[in-house]
Amino acid sequence: MPVAVGPYGQTQPNCFDRVKMGFMMGFAVGMAAGAMFGTFSCLRVGMRGRELMGGVGKTMMQSGGTFGTFMAIGMGIRC
Repeated sequence: MPVAVGPYGQTQPNCFDRVKMGFMMGFAVGMAAGAMFGTFSCLRVGMRGRELMGGVGKTMMQSGGTFGTFMAIGMGIRC
């Protein structure tokens, strides 16, 4: 497919850039969701202080990575 050039010389992003952007967007959304759900679940089991921060951080990274991976796959399919 030919790459369209805009009036100011911009080109559209290639497939790798789209997949990378999909991963970053999914990672950000997953981190936000992980912060909410991780905080709730850690407080529910009674974690406090350093243990709470570690548990919330772990949940944020896991959900961010998972959702980012699925968003990257979705963007890759669209290319």
